Amino acid sequence: MNISEFKPLIVQGDSSLLLDVHNPDFESARGDITPFSELEKSPEHMHTYKITPLSLWNAASAGITHQEISDILDNYSRFPVPDNVKFTIKDIIGRYGKLYLDKTQDDMTLQLIVDSDMIYAELSAQKSLKNLLRPMGELIFQLNLLDRGVVKQELLKLGYPVKDLAPLKDGDPYNFKFRDVTLSGRTFGIRDYQKEACEAFVGNNKPGTGFGTLVLPCGAGKTIVGMNVMEKLQTNTLILTTNVAAVHQWIDELADKTDIPREEIGEYTGDRKVVKPITVATYQILVWRKDKESEFPHFDLFRTGNWGLIIYDEVHLLPAPVFKVTAEIQAVRRVGLTATLIREDGAEGDVFTLVGPKRYDVPWKQLENKGWIATAYCHEIRVDIYEDDKLKYAIADKRKKFRIASENPWKVSIIKKLLNMHKDDQVLVIGQYVDQLQEIAKIIKAPLITGKTPNPEREVIFDNFKKGIEKVIVVSKVANFAINLPDASVAIQVSGTFGSRQEEAQRLGRILRPKEKDSFFYSIVTRHTTEETFAANRQKFLTEQGYKYNIEIWNTKDLM
Repeated sequence: MNISEFKPLIVQGDSSLLLDVHNPDFESARGDITPFSELEKSPEHMHTYKITPLSLWNAASAGITHQEISDILDNYSRFPVPDNVKFTIKDIIGRYGKLYLDKTQDDMTLQLIVDSDMIYAELSAQKSLKNLLRPMGELIFQLNLLDRGVVKQELLKLGYPVKDLAPLKDGDPYNFKFRDVTLSGRTFGIRDYQKEACEAFVGNNKPGTGFGTLVLPCGAGKTIVGMNVMEKLQTNTLILTTNVAAVHQWIDELADKTDIPREEIGEYTGDRKVVKPITVATYQILVWRKDKESEFPHFDLFRTGNWGLIIYDEVHLLPAPVFKVTAEIQAVRRVGLTATLIREDGAEGDVFTLVGPKRYDVPWKQLENKGWIATAYCHEIRVDIYEDDKLKYAIADKRKKFRIASENPWKVSIIKKLLNMHKDDQVLVIGQYVDQLQEIAKIIKAPLITGKTPNPEREVIFDNFKKGIEKVIVVSKVANFAINLPDASVAIQVSGTFGSRQEEAQRLGRILRPKEKDSFFYSIVTRHTTEETFAANRQKFLTEQGYKYNIEIWNTKDLM
């Protein structure tokens, strides 16, 4: 047998890569191809990666050359690498560095330098760039400092990623250090992969570093990684996150694990607007305005405090209006934290240009295998539609059909049986429709949290849940966003949002915090309805991440 038949990788003509999980060289090959490809599927036997323009430009920003990529593919490939793949890699990665931004003598402008007359002519003819770039001759354009981000966006759309070498400001210094023992009395240390993620972002502090996105699974400690970046840079920091509960969690974590006095941590939310050297704010307050024609009054927060670092928590949820102001503050070091770069609006390119390229990524299953996040078992429970709803479902439109299926009364009976199976576990019941959740909460006698639940009441419920006073809580889609529930080991999803991949990542993440017991994720679906179709999308996402997904059909006779 030819020795090449033992190699772990198959490179296909469409630039997809198939990686054999059972091959002895799997781990080394995975580590070598990850910097220039995107993981698409990771079931049990064969992982699928895709080489894309964004993945190649991510690699180029880290200093990886097309020749290094070709050598890696040749080294691991079971069959000869298709010539068209090598040509495409060389062509696409070669575009990175053909344009770069640098400083000028004027603090209010930058210069865009291109490497050929042809590119210079092409950009000069673009209507989208006409009011942004001023031709200066000798392959140089000039642009206003405030247009830095917008220009990068437009150029990426044209297939020209910009190498941004313009200086980043340091911001005001703020010194602190981590505690060896937290205020809550626990020994504290940074995990190896958390250090790696931080170092991948900070780099050597030279031009071209200090901005980017770090991708880590839910439960992997993204907050700790963000704090580690803060500790490395020692500067005034603005932290943006998804809701008030997440703001308070960041503040609690900083006070617990660092020597930063709580009074030097500001909260900027709808409830309080205090700016301190370390300030935590919500995305919602930043995008609030009186009406669609008004300015965003709280955007000034970006320009106060002389920030040296901005942390975008759950960057995949960064609201579109914030992209605009992000374009205005490109001179600030910035890091995006997320469990998934999937954006339902397809704005991954905006994250690349305005927050920064992906600097670090680690698969869910890799951390699970090492015990850093819990082992999870995913079950889809299918049940027939309720008899009284069959006619209503048949004549309803598509959206109404989905709601009727989602609110199937049989689901309540299934929840009661699952709760009986998990009497000793902390359980989240998660759903989309508030009316349905109110009824479920009443029947199972559990507290309910929705978007309208006042923050003080919400935090009391969370606290009781963490302490074990409450074993079950019912939550709406607020559970998707930055809620730290480390003791939850069971999630029961009673209704979803049209099969959103992003949502599924967040909901599964609620139960993945490391713990002694395994975790269980149940999704209850009405058979032979549109809900079943959308559930198939969620099933695909979970199996792609490497989780086993069992489908069970429950008989309604057993639920009576």
